[in-house]
Amino acid sequence: MQQFIGVDIGGTSIKGLVTDEEGTVLAEAVRDTEARLGRDSILGQLYSLVEELLAGHPGVKAVGIASAGRINTDSGEVVYATDNLPGWQGVQLTQWAEAASGRPAAADNDANAALLGEAWLGAGRGRPNLVMLTLGTGVGGANMADGLLLRGAAWSGGDWGHTVLVPDGCPCNCGKLGCVEQYVSGRALLRLAKEKTGREYTHGREVMAAAEQGDAAALAVLERFTAYLAQVTANIGAAIDPESIIIGGGVIQSRAVWWPLLVAKAGEKLAGRIVPAKLGSQAGCFGAVRLAQERLHRIEVGRGGDTCRDKEDREHG
Repeated sequence: MQQFIGVDIGGTSIKGLVTDEEGTVLAEAVRDTEARLGRDSILGQLYSLVEELLAGHPGVKAVGIASAGRINTDSGEVVYATDNLPGWQGVQLTQWAEAASGRPAAADNDANAALLGEAWLGAGRGRPNLVMLTLGTGVGGANMADGLLLRGAAWSGGDWGHTVLVPDGCPCNCGKLGCVEQYVSGRALLRLAKEKTGREYTHGREVMAAAEQGDAAALAVLERFTAYLAQVTANIGAAIDPESIIIGGGVIQSRAVWWPLLVAKAGEKLAGRIVPAKLGSQAGCFGAVRLAQERLHRIEVGRGGDTCRDKEDREHG
């Protein structure tokens, strides 16, 4: 079977996988992003990771990269990035990856890649109409219709984190007020917890743990948090009407305490369509593998090679 590399670049870590055509993991690697040191340091860490994976699997055919920021998937350029990845805006990611690996490459936004992964091997398998929310430091989002990602004219399709949830609400780093990201992200959870309890938390897991132990103030925080999230899913349901709304990201690891609250608030009609992501922190890597597969397929078709990939391969790549 052909082998592929899928890489996911986040603000804290860079994760990579080698898989075969069916998604069986053959190797894994991880590096600290060291984002504070800027673009060259990030690219250095990325190169080190790709070099390690290629050393163990020199037969890899193509490389896919998922990254925070808006990615022009035609050119591979990072057309917009926040300060979470300093100097990242303007990086020609596909061009860099092809030069570094000596293989065809493709790049996309990390939330889009996460949805591709979940549609291929995770919670969205067999469902062509999906929306995904990734709740981490910020809020990422992606839309899929009839098996195809809706990336948007300016590569910002599915940017649910920067739709307005609370008019004239908390200021967002995008320049608007009241964005979803300011109410249902990991950072927002910490702010809500401080407002409700007066205590400083260093990580959302601490809030979840306190709630699991019956802390009334922490439970009140999660009631508010899930009320906001239920409203976001209701808006998505009304706007897109997907088969499933997949929720992933860091907070999903502690869902035992807050997921029942969300389901209760979502209402009977929508609750059954809200599902937790299954691939965890590797969703973006698996989605990046799909990008690599599709890139190789386009090359093969252009050369008159194998054009008989099945419909799922064509649609979800």
